[in-house]
Amino acid sequence: MSNFVIVEQHSLTITEFGTASQQQYSLEEASQHTSVHPDLLRYYCRAGLLGTTRRDSEEPTLDDACLYEIRRIEHYRHHHSVNLRALPLVLGLLREIDSMRRELNFLRES
Repeated sequence: MSNFVIVEQHSLTITEFGTASQQQYSLEEASQHTSVHPDLLRYYCRAGLLGTTRRDSEEPTLDDACLYEIRRIEHYRHHHSVNLRALPLVLGLLREIDSMRRELNFLRES
């Protein structure tokens, strides 16, 4: 008898917004746009996952870049089973990869 492993492939398209039209959202509005509970969004802010400037604010406002990060966080939590304690490490590495890609593209274009 052989053992089979079934692997599900999920696809997610994430679009990063430009900085020209950064709309501001309250936690409740961001919660509606991302389907993430406001308390979990507060946790993300306190943990510094959405930027350190939002860590100490009582009721932070979130912009389009934060909505992108929230969707990214939720994707890794639900589809790759990354737990809340590992999220800062994983997101830090992903941001470093993005930064290196931008730098590499810049160097290739020059």
